[in-house]
Amino acid sequence: MARVSPVLMQRIAAASIGLALVVMALKYAAYSVTGSVAFLSDALESIVNLITAFIAWWAIRLSFKPADKDHPFGHHKAEYFSAVFEGVLIVVAALLIFQEAWQAWQAPRVLEEPSLGIAINAAATFINLGWALFLIRVGRRNRSPALAADGRHIMSDVVTSVGVIVGLALATATGWLFLDPLMAALVALNILREGYKVVTNSLSGLMDQAIDPVEEARVRDLISAHADGALEVHDLKTRLAGRAMFIEFHMVVPEAMTVGVAHDICDRIEDALLEAFEGARVLIHVEPEGEAKQTGVPVL
Repeated sequence: MARVSPVLMQRIAAASIGLALVVMALKYAAYSVTGSVAFLSDALESIVNLITAFIAWWAIRLSFKPADKDHPFGHHKAEYFSAVFEGVLIVVAALLIFQEAWQAWQAPRVLEEPSLGIAINAAATFINLGWALFLIRVGRRNRSPALAADGRHIMSDVVTSVGVIVGLALATATGWLFLDPLMAALVALNILREGYKVVTNSLSGLMDQAIDPVEEARVRDLISAHADGALEVHDLKTRLAGRAMFIEFHMVVPEAMTVGVAHDICDRIEDALLEAFEGARVLIHVEPEGEAKQTGVPVL
């Protein structure tokens, strides 16, 4: 899948809001016809999906704002704040679900129209599955923490919905009403796990985590292959800020080399990196040969 334009990314984020409304309505309908606390827990998670979809849309719009006087490096990290907030909301939803599950455990509820409720919930689950796969794909391809986090959260919702449907089907077949609150508690545990993953991944981005080791190896190879004329490249540093990738390093050249020739080498390296990593920010510090460290990236 090719990268999408900023406008299309914002439209995808807006579509998530509409889809979350549809799914939430379906899951609440499943709860209404059955009285199942497990379906209620699924509906509560859909409310979180709706709120986080709106926050993701806002964060993506903000992240595409160009750099300004107060934010000279851009607004890319706005998406990380969206993902952190999503993790917090997941925890709140899990606590509410635990409360409902405990009350239903103490006073088991007879399920009404379970077959209809399961069918409605299954329809909502299929919608979520398709959209989650799409969001994860687009989020990864376009380095969008907000879309990727939204997709992972919805995928977690899919997993819990399948568990709820299986649990309710067993409760209907066996008459074991305790399976209903038990499945609700398992839903809460699963979304807590997902919330933890969302928050930790986002905090890593806020802490300027280096790029993926595979991508960093590719950066090294490109620098090495296009630094002909230089003596050495060292102190390579990388970091991610949402969609933006920052690459900086020191390049050692012969003392007799002119500024113009050194600049040509820098342009050659930068062009190669930008072709491989769209939108990357490359900073090269040129040093005389006396600064060589005999370490770092070898020049081919």
